[in-house]
Amino acid sequence: MDLTTLYWILVAVMVVGAIGELIPGMPGASLILAAIVIWSAVTQFAGVTWSIMIVFALLVLSAAVEFFATAWGARRFGASRWGQIGAIVGLILGVVGLLPALPIGGPIIGIFIGPFLGAFVGEWLFRQQQPDESRINAALKASIGTIVGSFIGNLIDGMLAVLAVILFVYLTYPLVPLL
Repeated sequence: MDLTTLYWILVAVMVVGAIGELIPGMPGASLILAAIVIWSAVTQFAGVTWSIMIVFALLVLSAAVEFFATAWGARRFGASRWGQIGAIVGLILGVVGLLPALPIGGPIIGIFIGPFLGAFVGEWLFRQQQPDESRINAALKASIGTIVGSFIGNLIDGMLAVLAVILFVYLTYPLVPLL
């Protein structure tokens, strides 16, 4: 296989990865990183400069965005620290816990249900001194905030992934005919 064909196959994998970043629970950034590593290894790191390192940094940043956005959404909607921690724990348990139970779609469902339930339980436990109705309302509001934060996090992840692919193509395309 010639390098030009390999290049376009790897760019296609990166595009699939960028689309995967928009779908919760899909391995988008890891596909893009793997394609960059393969390209770098095959070309003996030709054209891999600080610019490509910026692309790597964008992809690493995108991995953290989901967790921070979920906690931010919970806090923005009035969740206490218990609600925020519950959302993050729920996110992790939702992705990992539903994987064996629902191998197709489990992590995607878990990304939404886990933080929602985690924030609800955390906030509900934190507000034990309040009457039941206001306690449930506060917990429900915090749970909705986690969904909003998760959605915003997915959008930011997707934008960072698209930016990473565009930067990679912009920085490496001039080298393709030369190799």
